[in-house]
Amino acid sequence: MSASLVRATVRAVSKRKLQPTRAALTLTPSAVNKIKQLLKDKPEHVGVKVGVRTRGCNGLSYTLEYTKTKGDSDEEVVQDGVRVFIEKKAQLTLLGTEMDYVEDKLSSEFVFNNPNIKGTCGCGESFNI
Repeated sequence: MSASLVRATVRAVSKRKLQPTRAALTLTPSAVNKIKQLLKDKPEHVGVKVGVRTRGCNGLSYTLEYTKTKGDSDEEVVQDGVRVFIEKKAQLTLLGTEMDYVEDKLSSEFVFNNPNIKGTCGCGESFNI
């Protein structure tokens, strides 16, 4: 099993309407650039894999890992030369979600702007659908 990449935050999107796309997940230019940067030092990996795990105070939490291959039931999203694989368990929870990468003075993290989320915990790491 691969090591986790970085911390990720989940945000419920209610005031902003995301445009439906054909891809299960869309990446912002910032997320694309960060994934390219992370993979540059790992030539044996072909992309990153997004999954969900049951944990946290609100139910589910996203995971990000480097991956060397596409799993049999993974959904593949290719955008601007970056490959993101979505585990089967996470596919329905990610429909219409935008993946962003945000840096500020105190932190840097991937942020999932998900219109399907009904609630998040106070720390922003877990959610429920």
